Amino acid sequence: MPSARPRLLYVTDLSYEARGRRYCDEDIFLTSRLREDFDLALCHPGEAAALLDAFDAVVVRNSGPVLGHQEAYDAFRRRAAERGTRVYNQLTGRADMAGKQYLIDLTAAGYPVIPTVGRSEDLHLLPPADEYVVKPRLGADSAGLRFVAADRVEEAVRAGGGDLLVQPRVDFAHEISFYFVDHDFQYALYAPRPDRRWQLEPYDASERDLAFARRFIEWNGVEHGIQRVDACRAPGGELLLVELEDLNPYLSLDALDEPARDAFVTALRAALRRLLAAGTAPADRP
Repeated sequence: MPSARPRLLYVTDLSYEARGRRYCDEDIFLTSRLREDFDLALCHPGEAAALLDAFDAVVVRNSGPVLGHQEAYDAFRRRAAERGTRVYNQLTGRADMAGKQYLIDLTAAGYPVIPTVGRSEDLHLLPPADEYVVKPRLGADSAGLRFVAADRVEEAVRAGGGDLLVQPRVDFAHEISFYFVDHDFQYALYAPRPDRRWQLEPYDASERDLAFARRFIEWNGVEHGIQRVDACRAPGGELLLVELEDLNPYLSLDALDEPARDAFVTALRAALRRLLAAGTAPADRP
């Protein structure tokens, strides 16, 4: 007899290796818990477009950087948009889902973000620094990131042919990540030592901290999805956005205690039920 339970296609790459993180452990845990409520199958991102017709919704999780399977990802997006597939995360994200241009746009709009430009002609808009961070517009997991001395940064940007972003190297106290399911805050983690980004501990976020993070969640407008707001504590004590991960953010669930992990799973289950009840997916942005 066919199952009456919703069917989820869970897209992940269990073989993907990331520095300081085991993506596969997180997805093994999450799928084991989601199976309590849903009929669920895992697939590699390269297979998602061909399989999505058989499922009620698609969950995109730790599938690795899109650059590793760009053609397959583009085919998946086209197919999902054509048939109105419910996708979690919703495919209308304006942040990392669409590349790093948003860091330039947010800088120009006056948001509290590490100042970012993308052209050598705009370097004068950045605060002076001894070193600058230069990274690809379509980078992920720090691939291609390098530090360049002030007297070499213009040369580096010109050589990049418009494909690079430039930021001043900020001497920050620590990094903090805020995790949201849909628009609901779940937990925060921080790295007390800047040189050990993925050695995370629970962080007791203040109302001011949460107001900072929620500002970017509201800006992005993703109604259905998990988002991670990464920030750094600048020398003056203020928070600055490092990135807004809205495609497949790693959740660092192993840094949480069991009650906090259970609360996250409960929130995710409820979010997926809301997605399934919402009808067809919003139109995908080009």
